[in-house]
Amino acid sequence: MKKNKFIYITWKEGKYYVAQCLNVDVSSFGDTRSKALKNLEEALELYLEDIPKSEIIKVEQPTITTHQLKYV
Repeated sequence: MKKNKFIYITWKEGKYYVAQCLNVDVSSFGDTRSKALKNLEEALELYLEDIPKSEIIKVEQPTITTHQLKYV
């Protein structure tokens, strides 16, 4: 079985931590960063059971960029 490298990003949103996978559109949350990551891994395992490997995007050297946008 071939292993894929998955890249996650985490951030705090209110009282919860959010963890999101950049390779596929899956995210989860938890009371702590480690719980959010554990929940994300469980969600990914379930998600990956049903999709073809061709839908997994290879992510290399992601960069986080911020931008302020004025809205009403």
